[in-house]
Amino acid sequence: MAESPEQFRGKSRLPRFAEPLRYDLLLRPDLAACTFSGSAAVAVAVSAPTRFLVLNAAELSVNGSSIRFQDLAPAEVVQFEEDEILVIGFEKELPVGEGVLTMNFTGTLNDQMRGFYRSKYEYKGESKNMAVTQFEAADARRCFPCWDEPAFKAKFKLTLQVPSELVALSNMPVVKDTVHGPLKTVYYEESPLMSTYLIAIVVGLFDYIESSTLEGTKVRVYTQVGMTSQGQFALDVGVKSLNLYKDYFGTPYPLPKLDMIAIPDFAAGAMENYGLITYRESALLYDEQLSSASNKQQVAITVAHELAHQWFGNLVTMEWWTHLWLNEGFASWVSYLAVESIFPEWNNWTQFLDETTSGLRLDALAESHPIEVEVNHASEIGAIFDSISYDKGASVIRMLESYLGAERFQKALASYIKKYAYSNAKTEDLWAVLEEETGEPVKDLMTTWTKQQGYPVIYAKLNGQDLELEQAQFLSDGTSGPRMWIVPMTSCCDSYDVNKKFLLKDKTDKIHIEDFAASQITDRGQNFWIKLNIDQTGFYRVKYDDELAAGLENAVKAKKLSLMDMIGIVEDSYALSVACKQTLTSLLRLLNAYRHESDYTVLSHVTSVCLGVDKISADATPDLSRDIKQLLIKLLLLAAKRVGWDSKDGESHLDAMLRSLLLIALVKLGHDETINEGIRRFHIFLEDRKSSLLPPDNRKAAYLAVMRTVSTSSRAGYEALLKIYRETSEAQEKSRILGSLSSCRDKDIVVEALNLMFTDEVRNQDAYDVLCGVSLEGREVAWAWLKENWDHVLKTWPSGQLVSMFVNYIVSPFTSEEKAAEVSEFFATRVKPSFERALKQSLERVRISARWIESIKREPNLAQTVHQLLLQEV
Repeated sequence: MAESPEQFRGKSRLPRFAEPLRYDLLLRPDLAACTFSGSAAVAVAVSAPTRFLVLNAAELSVNGSSIRFQDLAPAEVVQFEEDEILVIGFEKELPVGEGVLTMNFTGTLNDQMRGFYRSKYEYKGESKNMAVTQFEAADARRCFPCWDEPAFKAKFKLTLQVPSELVALSNMPVVKDTVHGPLKTVYYEESPLMSTYLIAIVVGLFDYIESSTLEGTKVRVYTQVGMTSQGQFALDVGVKSLNLYKDYFGTPYPLPKLDMIAIPDFAAGAMENYGLITYRESALLYDEQLSSASNKQQVAITVAHELAHQWFGNLVTMEWWTHLWLNEGFASWVSYLAVESIFPEWNNWTQFLDETTSGLRLDALAESHPIEVEVNHASEIGAIFDSISYDKGASVIRMLESYLGAERFQKALASYIKKYAYSNAKTEDLWAVLEEETGEPVKDLMTTWTKQQGYPVIYAKLNGQDLELEQAQFLSDGTSGPRMWIVPMTSCCDSYDVNKKFLLKDKTDKIHIEDFAASQITDRGQNFWIKLNIDQTGFYRVKYDDELAAGLENAVKAKKLSLMDMIGIVEDSYALSVACKQTLTSLLRLLNAYRHESDYTVLSHVTSVCLGVDKISADATPDLSRDIKQLLIKLLLLAAKRVGWDSKDGESHLDAMLRSLLLIALVKLGHDETINEGIRRFHIFLEDRKSSLLPPDNRKAAYLAVMRTVSTSSRAGYEALLKIYRETSEAQEKSRILGSLSSCRDKDIVVEALNLMFTDEVRNQDAYDVLCGVSLEGREVAWAWLKENWDHVLKTWPSGQLVSMFVNYIVSPFTSEEKAAEVSEFFATRVKPSFERALKQSLERVRISARWIESIKREPNLAQTVHQLLLQEV
């Protein structure tokens, strides 16, 4: 046995010879000085002979002379900052068995929104600090020394010393508090077995509202003082979700209480800490007067997602970050199940295809990664909190549920939760339970989807009475990867009455049409169609031969397909066009078949495709770009005229969402009438903020319209929006404005909007809003701005996820090989592991666009088709 602390450096995991059983923690945050001190007594089980204890600590000052294990003082104490470990060495080997490790430590309440940090808020016009924790993935070590890996589950008993006027919350209920003048000591119940990343502490001034589940669990929503009415919607959704999950998972909610709290500075959308869920304000608060329909929906989905984690993630926890998707994929999938049950009129499962689309788009990159990804260092974990773990994860679960059947699937999940409660599980453990419960070859089937990256495109072509199928890995750069999948296929012909389910296990296969045709097919005329991947339950694309594609286009026009299939056809066609597997000309013909569509769920995808086509045509065919814009406007105008600017009495939630969607799209496409009306209503709103002429649903469109008229010499619109931004305390409204300011076509104004992120006026968490709004005209200046301010950006947004966002939003919109080379050169000496994947993916997107542009330039009939479609009667 090597006898040096050095032997523990450079390892991806902590050694297993000692494990924590119970933590007794005392923490004293000083909100004025932004520091904290603490002491820990940890019951540790030593299972193998060792003279070292190795645990995690980062950015903490540990008092070496305070460390004891039982009565033993250490011979050496070494902190390796880059490994984020604390190695405690003793003279002699420690006895095998249980002992208590004690120590004192101090740290800083940082402003990086991770570890133990401070968030600022205003109370009675005065700026104040609150203390908040965010420990996922590996930041509990920034608050107290600990075994900071999901598999080291232990019990936690917390005590806090805080100013006596403040509210102090943690995962468990308060046992008692004792006041000593200006300070109080708050003692919390001991927690059940849990992972360190789920510990939470919040100290500040808050109000709350409360309710109870059917089982009597107390549920509270905490907000800043005076804002509790905005927590009512989340509270209702929370209580209903808890009742629903208790039945679905067949296990009661495991803790005595559940608190949900809105935090002003918060890096993610929300965090599922056991019993104390933290949210950014825009993800928890809903105000009838100030929030849009899409805000309302986002709050419901986020609350349902975080509550699902109380079972899937908190009660049963992934063994290591490789299995993160078990947490996130499941919580995403089941949140739709809950919201569908609570709000059936929202057509939520159809909206789930937003998640699938996002997963399919990212996973078509060569620089994607498998659902199960090896994680070798804590700094790499952040990069996998992406569309693969969440959206692809959720989509393959939907695919599996569809294959196994909902009832069998639910029973098996309930068995899995019972079997692994209070412990940890790997992906294989879930497959084993599902296989045992259903008798289906789940492991063989699903391993092809979780262990390898990417997904297939299924080529479908008619040959007499047979449908010939061939699979190949789909990549947006037009190449085909070598991988193969076991694909759960579904198909129907001319009707949904009869469908065929089978597994495509080989490269090729064929099926007889009459096996799944609803009636005898004698004539394959205009009304004949075949649809594979019914309702898009499978995570793959389909490329139909010309005859099948024409049949589906007719079925779209005749409205013979389900909403999900209408979405699938347009999304597959767009992806195939990007990959140069079909022409932009044929994509425009297909889009034209949707011009009488009026459903929000379908039009949200059609609109997204239209905006993608508009962006690429600006670079690919500048001479034709104006006509393509007119064609895309014509496509959306019928539906836009139906919903108009003003809401109707008793209209549906989805129509409110549709109005906002179409008005924003028409403004972005440069539709003069919509832009002028937006500006007119904005000026009325400016005089009267309660005006019914510009409700929250329509504001983003009006703000974007205003910014189209702004320039350095005509700044009134920009100043007016900034004034509203400064006067509102509402996070969703602030977000709408930030996303509009950078959309200006004047480059100097874009730079001004970007520079706002460096001021105190924009919270660091809200950088996303500014970045994702940058106009096509602002691409170059945004890139110049990023290069010039790179060091400042790294210092201000140190987390990998936030830096990745800067790289992604500023680099991805470019469309030339030259720009890709320039970006590569700039980052050659600056890249870090925490954002390397984001950089590679962004560069790949640029090269895919460049290749698509070259292909579009060679299309012979594009101009002719655009003009024909423009002349067509609506």
